[in-house]
Amino acid sequence: MLIKYWPTETNIPWMKFNAAGVALSILMIVGSIFLLATRGLNLGVDFAGGSLIELAETDTVTVSEVRSRIPGGLTVNSATGSDDKRLVVVRFGELDESLLGPEFAALSDEEKAARASSVSNSFVVGELKREFNLTDNDILRNDSVGAKVSEELFWESLLALGVATLFMLLYIAFRYSWSYAVGGIAALLHDTIGTLGLFSLLQIEFDLTTVAALLTIIGYSMNDSVVVFDRMREVRRKYKQMSGSDVINLATNQTLSRTFLTAGAVFIAVLAMLFFGGPVLKGMSVAMLWGIFIGTYSSIFFASAIVLALGTEVNKPSDEIDVPGFQGVP
Repeated sequence: MLIKYWPTETNIPWMKFNAAGVALSILMIVGSIFLLATRGLNLGVDFAGGSLIELAETDTVTVSEVRSRIPGGLTVNSATGSDDKRLVVVRFGELDESLLGPEFAALSDEEKAARASSVSNSFVVGELKREFNLTDNDILRNDSVGAKVSEELFWESLLALGVATLFMLLYIAFRYSWSYAVGGIAALLHDTIGTLGLFSLLQIEFDLTTVAALLTIIGYSMNDSVVVFDRMREVRRKYKQMSGSDVINLATNQTLSRTFLTAGAVFIAVLAMLFFGGPVLKGMSVAMLWGIFIGTYSSIFFASAIVLALGTEVNKPSDEIDVPGFQGVP
């Protein structure tokens, strides 16, 4: 129904606001870097290591009871599940060796380092079952990752983000020109840093699902930028004497319906994930919702403004005569 009521033609002077748009983007990037440097990210078990256990809160299983009855200096908090039921969330790293029994104490230092996380997890699970008369079905979530594995996951995730960005940079540079590549990659960095800043501000758990969301945002943002870049090139070929600002305005307006309809469809789908996907998908859903918003914003204001400022061919009117009716070719 939205397609039916969408205007057939828009004439919004986007580049008139490019200075304000770039200033807002720079402010967001600086703020995000400041938050990352001061508050950091709330790393999940995937990256921080240790264990995370979730239990349904009852009259006997409460935050205060778990804190007082289970040894080891655990971090215990409450949370709300996808069905609005209260949860008791238990986080902990490797426990003191004195709690892990004589068998663990007899291991070599190398074996202790390899098994400390799993043995600590088994100890806490056993204590929870014994103290609160729980079964395996009462433990709603039990994730455990060793310190070495979590470090490897963290660096491999950064590598995945870096490789994805590099190949997109090469694609844009080959498909268009270096200035388009700079604009596209600047938009990617803008979206990624802005999303990390939001996670730092809200202290939402950052884990592997969030990295998957960041990779999705990178792909979405680049796809959106490519659509605009492609239309910019077609408009320049058709209107050879038009100014660079007008070329970008016309290209952005011509792709506006596609941009907002695509963003709207994805937004609705991810919104459903946020409300019905539960705590496991919360971080991923928030990252994608925010990424859709700033990805659309950066494609219109940030990437195009950089391309215009770099003096690429889109900003170079020629003396050739415009070609009436020319539709452009890829």
